[in-house]
Amino acid sequence: MTELVEHGQLLIGGEWTDPLGSDTIKIVSPHTEQVIGSVPHASKADVDRAVAVARTAFDEGPWPRMSLDERIAVVTRIKDAIAVRHEEIARSISSQNGSPYSWSVLAQALGPMMVYDAAITVARAYPYEEYRQGVLGPILVRREPVGVVAAVIPWNVPQFVAAAKLAPALLSGCAVILKPSPEAVLDSYILADIAREAGVPEGVLSILPADREVSEYLVGHPGVDKVAFTGSVAAGRRVMEVASRNLTRVTLELGGKSAAVILPDADLGATVDGIVPAAWMNNGQACVAQTRILAPRSRYEEFAEALAAKAGALVVGDPLDPATQVGPLVAKRQQQRSLDFIRIGQEEGAKVLSGGGVPAGLEQGWYVEPTLFGDVDNSMRIAREEIFGPVVCLIPYGDEAEALRVANDSEFGLSGSVWTGDVEHGVDFARQVRTGTFNVNTFSLDMLGPFGGYKNSGVGREFGPEGLSEYLEHKMIHLPAGYEPPAAGA
Repeated sequence: MTELVEHGQLLIGGEWTDPLGSDTIKIVSPHTEQVIGSVPHASKADVDRAVAVARTAFDEGPWPRMSLDERIAVVTRIKDAIAVRHEEIARSISSQNGSPYSWSVLAQALGPMMVYDAAITVARAYPYEEYRQGVLGPILVRREPVGVVAAVIPWNVPQFVAAAKLAPALLSGCAVILKPSPEAVLDSYILADIAREAGVPEGVLSILPADREVSEYLVGHPGVDKVAFTGSVAAGRRVMEVASRNLTRVTLELGGKSAAVILPDADLGATVDGIVPAAWMNNGQACVAQTRILAPRSRYEEFAEALAAKAGALVVGDPLDPATQVGPLVAKRQQQRSLDFIRIGQEEGAKVLSGGGVPAGLEQGWYVEPTLFGDVDNSMRIAREEIFGPVVCLIPYGDEAEALRVANDSEFGLSGSVWTGDVEHGVDFARQVRTGTFNVNTFSLDMLGPFGGYKNSGVGREFGPEGLSEYLEHKMIHLPAGYEPPAAGA
């Protein structure tokens, strides 16, 4: 039996602090359906305390006034500690949200370490000050930290998304209030210990587990200068609405319904081997998952057969078993949502090629078989709505022009891929797809480039210099005519 993990305090400004409210959050295993942990539920009064200490830390404290090298040293210690504790982090997250342990080690633990490392690389090369010749004379352009950041993260990849926000915020000199999801919060206590041991100064970091009501209070707090949010489109709209009352800066990384486009010259084996893990990654609980697979009619049957066989062979089971490739969904509601969409897809006329229900022998836990629908039309709900579960659509197309139209016919624009025997042709195809990231004959996410979405998939970018810029204000200083800036390095 799994030992119950209980925490009684909140991290506020880097100090363990008794909560001002009495509510708690119970964390339930998606595998056993048993309570595996309990933490305090932050209240609005706790938010007020966290914002107050963050404001003091930013307005008066040393953190934004330290040198970049000093901040890099702290963030490097965070990264190194994650590397040491990566197995603990992976197990913690898998036990909460059902991610297969083997996937968690890479994406939930080592992935965040890579995010911090890439952010450090970007920060070292970033032009925080530059002189330009203006129309009326010389100018100095400065990039300065935006201030107090509210970082609201989801349950599917909590430490990866936390790193995507914390790394640039901390390196920029901001203070951060991190709001984890109630369904994956135990790992945030590991992060809290790591941050304290790394020497994050007083007031700079708070971690407040809470529900939507308290999250909304945080997002709308007048003491917050920027909101960084990852979640659903509906929640993102609400975040933007609430933050707009104070004209608070917002970045939103939202949902996706990404297309993996198979061109007629694609290699069967390599394409199927590449698409299946990209489609069913993290049990389908990934915003970038390739959940619409477009296959040419001329080769539709062979790809349908191969994809169905590969999906049907995925090992479903206990997320902490290293052999598991697909685990349970995070909550009963998510399981029911996937099962509802499987029913809807059949009613719409799509054909179940593999899966289609609850796996035999796994009636306890929130499991859904890896499901592939064939003969899907892009107008069907299963092809248009983000299911966020292991349900994938196979859509036939005629010519390449139709494939491009279908790929772009979505309210989302987050990710995608093309699979072809001609990489240059694949790049040309990628240029025409309206998404923030795209892949040619591969599936990955590079932390040195910008990540974000077109259309309803979000606002702003994470990673790369573009992501760092989201945590900086841009200031122009006019200088007198004839002024000569100091030589570089002087």
